Amino acid sequence: MNVRWNGYDVNGSPARGVIDAPSIGEAREMLRKRGVFVSGLSEADAASDQRSDGTRANQSANASSSGGALGMVTSGWTSLSMAFGATSRLRSTGLMVRQLAVLVQTGTPLAESLLVLEKQIPDGPFREVMRDVRERVENGGTLNEAMASHPAWFGPVVTSLIAAGESRGKLADMLLRIATLNRQEVKVRQSLSGAMIYPSLLLFIAFIVVVAMVAFVMPRFEGMFENLGADLPPTTQMLMSASAFLRAWWWAVLLVTVPTGLGGLAWLLSESGRGLRDRALLMLPQIRGVARSLITARIARILGVLLEGRVTLVDALALTGASAGNSLYRTLLREAQDAVTRGESMCGALSDARLIPPSVCEAVRSGERSGQLAPVLLSVADFMDEDNEISLRTISSLIEPIILIVLGLVVGVIATSMFLPLFDLTSAGGGAGTPGGAP
Repeated sequence: MNVRWNGYDVNGSPARGVIDAPSIGEAREMLRKRGVFVSGLSEADAASDQRSDGTRANQSANASSSGGALGMVTSGWTSLSMAFGATSRLRSTGLMVRQLAVLVQTGTPLAESLLVLEKQIPDGPFREVMRDVRERVENGGTLNEAMASHPAWFGPVVTSLIAAGESRGKLADMLLRIATLNRQEVKVRQSLSGAMIYPSLLLFIAFIVVVAMVAFVMPRFEGMFENLGADLPPTTQMLMSASAFLRAWWWAVLLVTVPTGLGGLAWLLSESGRGLRDRALLMLPQIRGVARSLITARIARILGVLLEGRVTLVDALALTGASAGNSLYRTLLREAQDAVTRGESMCGALSDARLIPPSVCEAVRSGERSGQLAPVLLSVADFMDEDNEISLRTISSLIEPIILIVLGLVVGVIATSMFLPLFDLTSAGGGAGTPGGAP
């Protein structure tokens, strides 16, 4: 039989298709072995599926003929736009889920609760999303299926927890868990952005100061140096040449640097650049330890919340890997998923000390032995998040004086290069006037 499926691939991206299987249960198992987390299964009509398969094949061929480079850039720009709005979406969905949990707890019907929340949301993309979710629920669909149709707002972890809550009749409890998870995610993101605001501001000021001195201050000294006819030191000559180049070719500099910078950022967020970015993040000195701790805490919290929601360990590992945000950790969790499928311990697959701290692995081992894996993972996540806040503040306090020192050195070199010829002329004039002026 043909089975139509909807779900998420190993990267956490929404996916759908049709699979030939003896039954729906075996179709789910076949997809799970492929690394697909299934959110919906239904028996498909063969004729319509052939037409849809042909349409997808034509679309795939057209996409391939358009060139891989274009697809890479498009993917990068899509990821770039999503990355800038991720925190805002988390904050919006977290508030909505928390309010929905309160309404459901008080016995308000789900469709009516969604309508109340929709009216409270300001006009914009999220209100349109909530309108579509409400209409799907009013038409007889489940909440998790309605939310799964908007993966940019409701990821696989959210839809999986809601599906578990709906099946067990504990939707309000699951909504509260989702709200807590979103709130912690927003807190971590705000800690990261807060730690980088002041260093970024210093770098911006340093850039503006250097450009202003080279482009506007140096030309005033250039005419004076030409009138004096003095020999200029090498650093002064270099700055004069840079100033002349910027004043003559500033448009070319902008034309090259801006698209190159934005294109490089888009490439780093694309599939091809993500692997390089993920590996580099875990190789940089000082940054490596904090990055490992942040990602491990995120994984522990998501996995703990999923297990508390009675999601099976295999599916929880698949969902956590899709939400890990790092390709190396995604591969590690896939190996852990395979180990659990074979009946082995999850901790054995997580014993890579380069990615998972040994103390966390030992805590996981203890949780597996005692049957309290979910509480252990949540406790580990809480402990690591507290340490991560301290580490971020420490790194920020170290970066700030380094930037100030570098800024002072750069400005000092520029100022010395501008005034050094004047000092040389003053010294030469004073030395020449002493013999000639003697009686």
